[in-house]
Formats: sequence, structure tokens, C-alpha cells
Amino acid sequence: MAVLTVEHVQAQYPGADQVVLEDISFELGSEQLMVALGASGSGKTTLLNLIAGFTQPRSGLLTLDGEPITAPSRDRGVVFQDDVLLPWQNVASNISFGLELAGVDKATQKRRAEELLKLVDLEGFAERHIWELSGGQRQRIGLARALASNPKILLMDEPFGALDAFIREQMQCLLLEVWKSTAKPTFLITHDIEEAVFLATDLIILAPNPGRIVEKLQLDFAKRYANGESARSIKSDPQFIEMREYVLNRVFIQNSQSKKQVVEV
Repeated sequence: MAVLTVEHVQAQYPGADQVVLEDISFELGSEQLMVALGASGSGKTTLLNLIAGFTQPRSGLLTLDGEPITAPSRDRGVVFQDDVLLPWQNVASNISFGLELAGVDKATQKRRAEELLKLVDLEGFAERHIWELSGGQRQRIGLARALASNPKILLMDEPFGALDAFIREQMQCLLLEVWKSTAKPTFLITHDIEEAVFLATDLIILAPNPGRIVEKLQLDFAKRYANGESARSIKSDPQFIEMREYVLNRVFIQNSQSKKQVVEV
């Protein structure tokens, strides 16, 4: 059974007639890492917000394990582009913040924070102040916090967009290690084509104005990394380069067609 089901979803901005997403349908099941890629205006963030329960569709249905998504829930862990950590709390408290709000006892909070710090390769950082951390370390803490409540699905909103190229690749590899370890169904949005091709087991390409799926691809590069092949070996593979260029061309074509339609109108 699919964990997440999106059926014929249409969305628009509140108080506006403009359609942001049109007839979006897909399923995301166990051990899949789905990436949504598209130019500006393709509705990537709107789609993630619908899955998170932050907003509701104009029509269509989103369900998680058969239950309609109507509001935010601990069943969906979210990693934001900006880490939105709490600067007055230490690392461990940031990770366990949601557990504290849920009334989980202190001992369980501490144990869970320690488990997750090990998972994101930051053992020994529990008492660090947030201002002591680098950008990549802060994103690791954001990932650990999203996993703290053991959600059914992980949602990621362009989480590595503000990082430099070297740290960005490190975080991509970390995400794949976490995905391999937890088997969490993951939905990630990005505007970076190489990142999308490297991370996705399932890639959906969105066209803009309104956002709609124009192609779905199944890729094996993430699984190759999970099986032990290095990121550099994968990204220099002619098959990877060919797929990256194919996806780049598809995105550019969709964006150009959208701009032409706007000019003609």
C-alpha cells in the first residue's frame, strides 16, 4: 500500500483566482525518495505545503496511509530551507523540542536526541549552542529534529539551497545515508538539476503556470550510492551526465514554453 497518495489535486493562492497546481497525481511508497523539480512558478513549495497539511487543495485528495491530510501532524517531518532552529536552546533541546511539546519524558527526549545526533554524524554536539554551528551542521540538526517523532514520511523544502557546493554534496550524501538507514519515504523539492538526478529514486518534472507534472522518471543513482558507490564516481558517470542533460533540457523547454504563453496572452 502506498504511504502517500496525491489524487487529482488542484490548488490556488488564497483569495486569488490563479491556479498554482493543476491535476497533480502520484504515489509515494516505502523506501522511495521522490524529488519534485521545476522552474519558478511550477508550484513545488505549494505541493510540499499541501502534503505537510499547512494548506488545503481547492480540489482533489491527499492521504497518508489512507487517512486524509487536513492539518499538520507528527506523522510528517519537515525540513525547511531555513533551518528555523531556536537560538536560545542548545542542540539537544532543538532536536527534542517537538517531543517536549508532545509531553514525552525527559529521559526519552535525551535518548532520542543522542540517537539522532549519531545518525547525522554529530555525536558530542548535544550541549553546543546553535550559534556555534556551521550552515551544514545546522541543517543536520534540522534533519534530526524532523526525524525525532519518527514520522511516517519526511518532507524537505530545498534544504541545501543555501550551502556551498562542497557542503551541499556532503549533505546530499548524508541524506542518502539517513534514507538508507531509516527507509523513510522522502519527498524533496529542489531547483538544482544535478541534485535532483542524484537523490531521486523517483523524479517528477513540473511545468509552470500552472504547475503540472509533465514527466515521471525512475532513477537508480541514489540506490547506487546506498549500495556503496561514491558520489564522485556516480556524478562523473556518462549515464549520469546524460540523464542530467536530458532533465535540464526538459526543464528549460517547459520554462520557455511557459514564458511564450505569457507573452502571447
